[in-house]
Amino acid sequence: MTDTITHLADWFYRVFILQFNAWILLGFIAQAFFTMRFLVQWIASERAKRSVVPVAFWFFSLGGGALLFLYAIKRQDPVFIAGQGLGLVIYIRNLWLIANERRSSMNKMD
Repeated sequence: MTDTITHLADWFYRVFILQFNAWILLGFIAQAFFTMRFLVQWIASERAKRSVVPVAFWFFSLGGGALLFLYAIKRQDPVFIAGQGLGLVIYIRNLWLIANERRSSMNKMD
């Protein structure tokens, strides 16, 4: 049992302490953006008592996705690069659609 705890402590030290640098910090910040998008969506849905996707969800998605994309490029992970790259296209498209919808409703009021 002591060997297992020692190995686990060594692994934790290698992974979380020895590797720590600005890129790892960026990865954690990016992950925080992704967590925030779900919290924002959950809170908005709870308040409305129905499923809601607020604009802030897409901004947090874009911010987190862009940072994770940079992180994936630095790590040279093709699966992560492809996944985050595609996500960025979707987030930008949703924000574009929202902006067009708002512009259209502003024009209808004039």
